[in-house]
Amino acid sequence: MKLGEAMVKDSLITKEQLRLALERQVIFGGRLGTNLIELGIIKEFELSKILSKFSKAPAVDPKELNSPTKETLACMSLEMVQKYNAIPFKKEKKRLHVALVEPLAMSSVDELRFVTGLDIVPYVCSEIRFLYALEKLYGQSRDLRYISIFGGDEGLEGQKERDEKHTLKIKTEFANAQNRDEVIGILLNESRNIAERVGIFIVKDNRATGWKSKGFPIENLNVDINTPSIFTDVINRKHYYRGPLLKIPGNEPFIQALSGMPQDSIMIPITIRDKVIALLYADNGNVSVLDASLSYINSLVTMASYGFELIILRNKLMSL
Repeated sequence: MKLGEAMVKDSLITKEQLRLALERQVIFGGRLGTNLIELGIIKEFELSKILSKFSKAPAVDPKELNSPTKETLACMSLEMVQKYNAIPFKKEKKRLHVALVEPLAMSSVDELRFVTGLDIVPYVCSEIRFLYALEKLYGQSRDLRYISIFGGDEGLEGQKERDEKHTLKIKTEFANAQNRDEVIGILLNESRNIAERVGIFIVKDNRATGWKSKGFPIENLNVDINTPSIFTDVINRKHYYRGPLLKIPGNEPFIQALSGMPQDSIMIPITIRDKVIALLYADNGNVSVLDASLSYINSLVTMASYGFELIILRNKLMSL
């Protein structure tokens, strides 16, 4: 199975997003992951995790990749580095740890083992990170395209750190929320940064009721969850739905609220102790696909669930 197909199967991207990335790849070249990053569908460090799972090789630590010793670099010539898209970053006696753009190409690993006389330990590396290291360690200039993705050299190294700091900030906000409206406000505001339209539905008494939203009105929307719909599917399976909003009778009231049928949408259950209490819906309008990766939206929903639980526990404590 190819990488793109595997990503679609695992719901990391949609078929439409894969199509867009493949079209861009034909025009601009580069690897599929690079084009997905350029389209804003995934981030580089997320791609590294995906590549690691797909190739069954560990993802290289950026700090280790960017700070090899001179002895380690001397194990491979620049010609070898460029031929195999591989950079040595750590040497331990007879073992050489190497970051490869294609760790599945075992013939390359075997050739490197023969040429260097060392046991090769392969790691996976994204094309963008490889080109950055190639410039930093060997002085080989990157195309402007690969620089602009991160807004400069410091962007690549600092992106993960910035994302982690921002995530910590959002976690702190959820932890400090005093009531459910604050939790929903944080969830909506952060989700709106990655989707044009977002909404929260409360699940109660066999109905999904519009609570709050941004980008489209849902406050007067009530959906009977006994009738098959996107709401019923997500609630019954306690699992997210991602894809087009299908034209079935149960979805009709929601389609009217959205003024059409989005080709790419996501609905995720918000649960407390395995009970679905609410739903988060997001899309980028009726003609655009979601650019954001599924993993971050899922993380936000998980944070919100814990935020709700903290409020419940805090209220119980104060009532003692």
